[in-house]
Amino acid sequence: QVQLEESGGGLVQAGGSLRLSCAASGSIFSINAMGWYRQAPGKQRELVARVTSGGSTNFAYSVKGRFTISRDNAKNTVYLQMNSLKPEDTDVYYCYADAEVLPGIRGDYWGQGTQVTVSS
Repeated sequence: QVQLEESGGGLVQAGGSLRLSCAASGSIFSINAMGWYRQAPGKQRELVARVTSGGSTNFAYSVKGRFTISRDNAKNTVYLQMNSLKPEDTDVYYCYADAEVLPGIRGDYWGQGTQVTVSS
């Protein structure tokens, strides 16, 4: 199994910054991609940003130019730097990993979620 531990959420004023971190641990053979999703009450979980083991990234249109994602493969850790935060960025943010616990045994893993609140 793979466990994901998130940190870095909190309350910030509009225009401010936060940095989320997520460390993967457990029986990990390899991690193909890591990233962040967010979800508001009553809404579907949506992709915020994703980075592959090779460094390719994807971002939601709404966060392009404001958020960056990076990854430390040696530490199985992914970071989300969120700048110029807006009230509409308020959500629970979930860390995600597409990981293999054994060669060919691949699964999707999720963290518990961390609250990000941006006040206007």
